[in-house]
Amino acid sequence: MINLTLRQLRYFEALARHGHFGRAAEACAISQPALSLQIRDLEEAIGLPLFERASRHVRLTAFGEAFAPRARAILQGVEDLEDFSRSARRELAGRLRLGVIPTIAPYLLPIFIRELTHRFPGIDLHLRETLTPRLLDEVMEGRIDAAIVALPLSEPALTEVALFEENFMLVRPQAQADLPVPDAASLREMRLLLLEEGHCFRDQALAFCDLRSVRPREVLDGTSLSTLVQMVGAGIGVTLIPEMAVAVEARSAPVAITAFADPQPCRTIGMVWRKTNPLTPQLIRIAEVVRDSARLMREQQQNAAR
Repeated sequence: MINLTLRQLRYFEALARHGHFGRAAEACAISQPALSLQIRDLEEAIGLPLFERASRHVRLTAFGEAFAPRARAILQGVEDLEDFSRSARRELAGRLRLGVIPTIAPYLLPIFIRELTHRFPGIDLHLRETLTPRLLDEVMEGRIDAAIVALPLSEPALTEVALFEENFMLVRPQAQADLPVPDAASLREMRLLLLEEGHCFRDQALAFCDLRSVRPREVLDGTSLSTLVQMVGAGIGVTLIPEMAVAVEARSAPVAITAFADPQPCRTIGMVWRKTNPLTPQLIRIAEVVRDSARLMREQQQNAAR
């Protein structure tokens, strides 16, 4: 009988996902030598190599490719048992793995964490900030319990709960503060700064400007909203940011923040989780905390602006 451990399978899954010993070890919060040892022990127990090792990366062997979905199924089954046990206790306590997209995390999380830990002190919160496609993969595979993202996603296997809406704001250099607010057609003629490919906020901004099929005169990419605002402050162009980001980003550069004319561009923020997740009753309560946190954030911003 082959003796395999869940720890070995988790390390295998991490290495298969990252394709790099260093990044996999970091994701597992262990040293690289310890990860390498566990993978070697796993391969020795099975009697076949799972990975091809190169100087800068590793890749699955043909056997490793066949082994991977079976290992993930076992890990998913263990996660489901843990979720079932937590749901049976009914109280909101224990580990909560929550994903958040980058255009929400820096602005909403401080208030959300405070509210969540105040209401449910027994929760052990594990946060994951990354792009929507990665979060959806991790929700579907059970690596996180739920994610705060922009809706709709229209994924049949996921429950979507809309929580609040927020408008997009125009950011331009201070010298342009008194100029008329451009409409979508005018924005197409400007040097527009957008988040790099993969951010859903980029796609939403392009949709508002109707630039998905029409190439603008010039589009420049940035890695974060902070970077975009700094570029605007330097006079490079204009950009759009979500309303929740204004209080943080507007004070970091000499820019003017302006609302668009009605109907204003906006996005819907919500939470998603697997429809089969037994933690659904608890996640609904978590979603209520997210909604309340957004309301508190908006009230704080309005009071600060007075």
